[in-house]
Amino acid sequence: MKLQKFSPWNWFKSESHEAPAQPETPAPRGELTPLAGMHQELDRWMDGMLRQFGLPSFESRFGDMPTLLRPRLDINERPEHYEISVEVPGVDEKDIRLSLDDHRLVIEGEKRQESRSEEGQYRRVERSYGSFRRILDLPADARVDDIQASFARGVLSVRVPRSGEAPATRREIPIQG
Repeated sequence: MKLQKFSPWNWFKSESHEAPAQPETPAPRGELTPLAGMHQELDRWMDGMLRQFGLPSFESRFGDMPTLLRPRLDINERPEHYEISVEVPGVDEKDIRLSLDDHRLVIEGEKRQESRSEEGQYRRVERSYGSFRRILDLPADARVDDIQASFARGVLSVRVPRSGEAPATRREIPIQG
């Protein structure tokens, strides 16, 4: 009996320990950067203030909204490969970086978008900037040398070929009497 199928691979085990991406000095694993900590504290304070006045918190109001700094992704497992689709609307292909770090797929990028409109005396300028980083731990059967990626209409598609059956991580240990 193959127990491998009953134990799904955790693609996000490294991501849960990573701090938000910082261009110059990344924080050590598991620690918040001062800016991220301040942002978290401000969110907590605002939610507390809203609750005092009987208003719903930001999280309950906007919890289902997609986050700019954390693009949504889909992972499909096929017999011969894995398909990873990352939604990055408004991001140009040149602003996305894909790298491999010790059997982890790192997807990084930056959104820079600006729109202007002028009608008579009315002028509107909207800007949207931000960076993102997703880290995916690849399964043992991933062939990292053959990974391919493409980009079209705001979706990054990554194809990770499989080498066949993953090596078993479970084995019987004899008991000495």
